[in-house]
Parts: sequence; C-alpha cells; structure tokens
Amino acid sequence: MDPDRLIIRVMKEKDMDAIVDIDARILGHRRPIYYERKCALALDDARQLVTSLVAEQDGQVIGFIMGNVYLGEFGIPETTASLDTIGVHPDYQGQGLAIELMKEFVTNVKKAGVERIYTLVNWNDWDLLRFFEKSGFVPAKVMNLELQIA
Repeated sequence: MDPDRLIIRVMKEKDMDAIVDIDARILGHRRPIYYERKCALALDDARQLVTSLVAEQDGQVIGFIMGNVYLGEFGIPETTASLDTIGVHPDYQGQGLAIELMKEFVTNVKKAGVERIYTLVNWNDWDLLRFFEKSGFVPAKVMNLELQIA
C-alpha cells in the first residue's frame, strides 16, 4: 500500500463486486447475498449518514469498512454506532490499511454525535481482537446472548 496513492471514500454501488471478492479471499467462500443486503442499507439515501467506506488505490478497491449509527433501536441511544464488517485484501494486510479505515470511520460517526462504537468478535479470533485492542476497543459492559433453536 502506498499512502500517497490511497484514497478512502464513501462506498458506492459499483464497489460491491470488489467487496464480495475481498471478503471471499479472507473467508474462503462468497457471501453475495449478505453484501447485497449490507450495501442496500449502506447506500440508502434516506439514512443520510455515511458510515460505509472503501479504500482505493489506483482505481482498485483494496479494503472496506461498514457500520451504522443506532436510531434508538432496542433503547440504544443515538450516540451509539456499530461496526459490523471490515475487510482488507490479503495483498494489503499488515500495512496499516485497516487502521486507516477505522480512523476515517471514527471521524465520520464522531461528526454525527456518536460517543461509543460497538462491534462483535468471535472470542478466539486473536488477530481481530488484537486489531480492535490496537484501535482502542475494550470489552463492553453488555452481554451477548444466544438462543439455539435448531
């Protein structure tokens, strides 16, 4: 990654194929339906708040970050955002790109009055846990509950 050629910008509909490709390279399988839904929400003009971004170098999407600001759901204050998806093309991992995406995401939601960001991480995803710790995240005072029904 060349910081002088890096552009972090608002996600656009045309970015979806690159986002799905990056995610598939990381996870080993494609999730196009997941990203169709995520991108539809991220690109909804009525939402009016930009929280989904891509990192681009030489016209190629090489990373992305997606989240949203709560609008009172579940009694969660409007000063709260969630970060639910972040991905960096494997060729660009370990070069600080995810940190740059995180900084821009934080800047955007902070301008909207957000004071706290939540995210979920698998308890044994050590690389991701280290990344979030490096970004300033700490364990939350809430508990994630699960009910297995099948």
